[in-house]
Amino acid sequence: MASRRPPKFFQGLTFPAPLPTRPVSNGEYAPGPQTAGQAAVEHLIGRLADRAGRRLGLSRRDFLKTTGGMAAALLAMNSVFGRYFDVLEAELVEAAAFDERRGEPFFIFDVQTHYVSAGFDPQNAEAGRRGAVTKEGLLALRRRAREAGMNPKLKADRGTLDDLSWETFIREVFLESETTIGLISTPPGPYPQEAVVPPKEMAHIRDEVNRVAGSQRMLAHGLATPQLGKADLEFMALQAETLKVDAWKCYTGAPPRGQEHGWWMDDERVAYPMLERARALKVPRVCVHKGLPLGPVAEYNHPKDLIKAAKDFPDLRFLVYHSGFRGARGLTEAFAATGEIPWTSEFCRMKRAEPGITNIYMELGSTFAQLVTADPLICAHLLGEVIAAFGADHVLWGTDSIWYGTPQWQIEAFRRFQIPDELIERKGYQPLTREVKARIFGLNAAGLFGVDAAAKRRELPKDALSLIRMAYLEEGPAPTHRVYGWVAG
Repeated sequence: MASRRPPKFFQGLTFPAPLPTRPVSNGEYAPGPQTAGQAAVEHLIGRLADRAGRRLGLSRRDFLKTTGGMAAALLAMNSVFGRYFDVLEAELVEAAAFDERRGEPFFIFDVQTHYVSAGFDPQNAEAGRRGAVTKEGLLALRRRAREAGMNPKLKADRGTLDDLSWETFIREVFLESETTIGLISTPPGPYPQEAVVPPKEMAHIRDEVNRVAGSQRMLAHGLATPQLGKADLEFMALQAETLKVDAWKCYTGAPPRGQEHGWWMDDERVAYPMLERARALKVPRVCVHKGLPLGPVAEYNHPKDLIKAAKDFPDLRFLVYHSGFRGARGLTEAFAATGEIPWTSEFCRMKRAEPGITNIYMELGSTFAQLVTADPLICAHLLGEVIAAFGADHVLWGTDSIWYGTPQWQIEAFRRFQIPDELIERKGYQPLTREVKARIFGLNAAGLFGVDAAAKRRELPKDALSLIRMAYLEEGPAPTHRVYGWVAG
């Protein structure tokens, strides 16, 4: 969580853009500075907002809260980076044109969502542990922004974790976005029971949301920490049998307290007893943090260990969170020199060499959010490579929200995102058709988790959470465009 420069809220900028115009971190790595391209996008959004706002009789700030504001952001991205988004200038001032271009709603199953438990690390005991997610770091998201005077609205803030609470999570994910189903996850802690959100709390929030909704709107991770040996196997059984967890979350690069290094998923001594227990407990979905180096030794976050594990456990399903993407620092230079995306391209090459493997799924949390706002060209290459290597039916939608605020801006960006024809012709990438996007947005995850997407669509109109959302939106709350992760100081 450590950063060399104080973080600040994205909302502390001169105006709240509909999508981030600075690198934002989910808290598992230090973000880089704003790129020249992002600065140009930020400037152009302001100009477009001023121009369109005058036509509509709105201030810049009020205009950016409308659908025209999102159109302005996408048009600015196209102007700076090239035509990656399907958006027309008429959408700046015509809400009907925006809605028509948007098309029918997708079934959206977000397999990576987050909040922070109010009881996480009350004594800040993790502050001295190398590579740990700390309460101090999470608190800094607001406190340092206030102390630096970057946002006058934070003057009265006490530096609490309220903005990262489950209440904010529910509002941002289910009321302010089109998300149909969310899988709640957690960053690691010193032990599974002391994670940022312990498994018992994840399961409780899942059950309460589903009870209020009257249908299944949330699923919950359990935690697997195989370096703990027998104690971990016993805790896995408790989670499966008592909490009825829906999947396992693993952090190969973030060891529990007392361990100095991570572990590998293909380690037959450490990891295989855990995988055998997952099989025996009939919870066959293993979600593993890969990429975005977390923990004391970065290399343990490389996804290369999943090839052998997937071959040895063909009845389990391995979900590669972040698609193994190493991160944006130095990415432009590395891609220019090699034409490859560090770690992800290598992993795709490994998968192509093993075409018989069908139980690895690539998840987009943080990876899409980072790349689509900083370098749409590399974003297009990553999506093209992942789909080519694993198949469009093995790519999963995840947003890592609420670190990036409501997932709605990511939904809008992916809905409109296109791989340019030139790349499709030159690299043989599959076009991002509506059918492909429907699979990635939710149908793939629905099949993986045993959710009947068609039945869920029929349930939604009478689902209590949907009715609450309708009432919420009718009250007209303006989007805040807040982002709760780190940005560079």
